Amino acid sequence: MVGDQIYELCKELFPINRSLTGDGVRETLSILRRELPGLNIMSMPSGSRCFDWTVPKEWNVREAYIVCPNGEKICDFSLNNLHLVGYSIPIHETVDLEVLQEHLHSLPELPDAIPYVTSYYKEKWGFCISQQERDRLKPGSYTVHIDSKLEDGELNYAELLIKGDSDEEIFLSSYICHPSMGNNELSGPTVLTYLTKYIMSMANRRYSYRIVFIPETIGSIVYLSKNLVVMKERIVAGFNLSCVGDNNAYSFLPSRNENTLADRVALHVLQHFVDEFVEYSFADDRGSDERQYCAPGIDLPVCSIMRSKYAEYDEYHTSLDNLDFISAEGLDGAYQAYVKVFDVLESNFTYKINVLCEPQLGSRGLYPQESTKDTWGIVKNMMNICAYADGTKDLVAIADKISIPAWDLIDIVSKFKKSKLLEKV
Repeated sequence: MVGDQIYELCKELFPINRSLTGDGVRETLSILRRELPGLNIMSMPSGSRCFDWTVPKEWNVREAYIVCPNGEKICDFSLNNLHLVGYSIPIHETVDLEVLQEHLHSLPELPDAIPYVTSYYKEKWGFCISQQERDRLKPGSYTVHIDSKLEDGELNYAELLIKGDSDEEIFLSSYICHPSMGNNELSGPTVLTYLTKYIMSMANRRYSYRIVFIPETIGSIVYLSKNLVVMKERIVAGFNLSCVGDNNAYSFLPSRNENTLADRVALHVLQHFVDEFVEYSFADDRGSDERQYCAPGIDLPVCSIMRSKYAEYDEYHTSLDNLDFISAEGLDGAYQAYVKVFDVLESNFTYKINVLCEPQLGSRGLYPQESTKDTWGIVKNMMNICAYADGTKDLVAIADKISIPAWDLIDIVSKFKKSKLLEKV
């Protein structure tokens, strides 16, 4: 099962401290390049303007912790990198408990969870702590130690362009800016890594594929600012991979336009590949890089197939979203769903039948020689292709019309093409 390999990659990447920038991002991209040797790692300097945004300073951490009045060390960054508020400035001070409380974050509703908190664009410091541990804090003097650097550097991201027969592109994006959490977000980049391997193994590719690993929000804005013209010219369908690792659900978030080729194929695959899924609204439920890819003026056809969607599960953005929350089976399910998406996209042409009235299938060796209980099902699908291949409907539209998976029609279409019954429009 491919999911086993994806899970092993998650385990390797899990301890690394990732953020918008820094050594953790570079280490992560280096490991992904080991898996994908053609991956091109790129950078944008701090202070660069990208549309309405500015690339932030680079942030790195050596160590961070709090020492209690009794000498106990708590909120140790080396034990769990979620303990430190992302982009915390350096500090070494002794403060009383009242002051410390102003810089602590916890979740009373999840008392054993460490929350994930960041402050990318306002310089401050803080720690994240479980509510249980916070409740045990006693009055007294606490030593706060954060050995971090916030300085001009660079934002790193990576892309891989895989050529196909056409310059038309399928766009795939995931982000590499979250620290030690499983579903959001180690599942996205790890599943995308193995999907990239699958794409590279295709014997014949109709489409080219543009694959990016970026920091969320600022990374997509940086990438779009450098590549928008060619992306708008070439991309016919795109998918943002996020939260694809648990076993609890399948989810679908459409593009802003809701009826793109990507939307149609993703919905079609989910309707026929899984027992049930949750369909969300772009108007109410967007929260990842689809906000940038579908923004007015950008207007790329990007949607998402997910497992448990971000912000829709209790463990989201906490230490409970760990390697136990995701699974090899969950990762494999998302992987297989996207494989179906690519297979359908690669076969999704618009066809026109080449004869008037119903073709004589028997004379072409297409009609079953023996009549069995399955004969009518086989013949019915062939007859449906003949009925709806009018030059205006693509394969997904025909499959939707007759309520069967598009992949069940691919072999029939291939035989019809060999018999000169169908032509591409």
